[in-house]
Amino acid sequence: MQNTERSLPDGPLVAWYGDDFTGASAVMEVLSFAGLPSMLFLQPPTEAQLTPFPGIKGIGVASTARAQSPEWMDTQLSDIFSRLKALNPAILHYKVCSTLDSSPDVGSIGRAIEIGADLFPPAVIPVLIAAPQMRRYQCFGHLFAGMGEAVFRLDRHPVMSRHPITPMDESDVAVHIAKQSNRLDVSCISLTTLGSGSDALMPSKASVDGRITAVTLDSVDARSESATGQIIWQGRHGSRFVVGSQGVEYALVRHWQDAGLLTPMDPPKSIGRAEKMVVVSGSVSPTTAEQIAWSKENGFAGIAFDASVVCDDATVLGYEMDRVIDAALEAIAQGLDPLIHTAEGPDDPAVNRFRAAVAESEHDMSAANQMTGEALGRILYRVLERSGARRAVVSGGDTSGHATRQLGIFALSALAPTIPAAAIFKAHADGAMDGLELALKGGQMGSHDYFGWVRSGGGAR
Repeated sequence: MQNTERSLPDGPLVAWYGDDFTGASAVMEVLSFAGLPSMLFLQPPTEAQLTPFPGIKGIGVASTARAQSPEWMDTQLSDIFSRLKALNPAILHYKVCSTLDSSPDVGSIGRAIEIGADLFPPAVIPVLIAAPQMRRYQCFGHLFAGMGEAVFRLDRHPVMSRHPITPMDESDVAVHIAKQSNRLDVSCISLTTLGSGSDALMPSKASVDGRITAVTLDSVDARSESATGQIIWQGRHGSRFVVGSQGVEYALVRHWQDAGLLTPMDPPKSIGRAEKMVVVSGSVSPTTAEQIAWSKENGFAGIAFDASVVCDDATVLGYEMDRVIDAALEAIAQGLDPLIHTAEGPDDPAVNRFRAAVAESEHDMSAANQMTGEALGRILYRVLERSGARRAVVSGGDTSGHATRQLGIFALSALAPTIPAAAIFKAHADGAMDGLELALKGGQMGSHDYFGWVRSGGGAR
């Protein structure tokens, strides 16, 4: 389909709901650094919260849906989607992880599609997981992800194939998602058929009552990324509900730029080195382990937090939190930046100790992970408040959601880029954390010197 638009429409272009915190913030990053003012809220925004930000083009809400059950989604998503729909965005995006973290029982993308399809009856729901700018590629239906110098098929990825909750044993995106819903018919628009434009979102045959038709979109480079953006944008009148990673926004921006609807922007520069900074990490990823190792040799003080105590009584947890806070404040007094972590990679004995504690407790793993993230958030708040530090990092996708909610923040806006999907943000809060410079990083994301990069103020390299 040939583009006939001369400008982007007024009002919000995209409203999104992120299934984890770092992923939700990544969408804001893509839009903001493309010149489209955007905000990420921790809860659906009130009119009073939106009033100070007229003209924003992207409005997002962060959640922990990736760690939740289908039953949780049944009670939450319909209301959230309805409230975002009331903002009248051109596109409503259910944002999922670019490494497809999900299963029928945890973070079910299939269940989210069912709920969205019932609220936004579309012709066909586009699903775009790939994000070439983040080294996430879909080729003939299969998802690949970069790590280090190599690129791995998802089911052979050193991190994702060993994910502690949703290990990936399937790389075909359509097959993986179809396993999560008995209502879904999922196919693929491959590299050879991307040029068909928005007509690709029209069903090839009449849908049976109750069935939902979805298509995954191949994307491996700038050209195919632009083509997927065109399919989504020009097909929005019939398919406003979209599922995918921040690759959706990368694709839309690429298409808008190629179509002359949006002028490319230079990336923002560094915001300058922080006098002091605090990091908390709940990630067990090997990538995070490498970042911790680099940091301990470059001005950071590694401080272990024994997460197994979250399964104990409040007194024991309180003692451990106090110990870690005192160690962090002592590190700052010595001119070091505290890096508080639950583990230094998947092989750290702390991981098995935590799992054993969960198994012997009344909590399931999801609840224990949430309690760990919340404890880290409370630790972070107290260290920031007592030290006066105004820059922080939270490492771990699920940890970021649980920890950040302990800081009294209601929204974030973008300040400076680092790696894609892990920028530095400005926190908006009613209390002490207003104006905090905060970076949120998924466990498997980032260069080995990521924490140092944030300490230096970010900015394109």
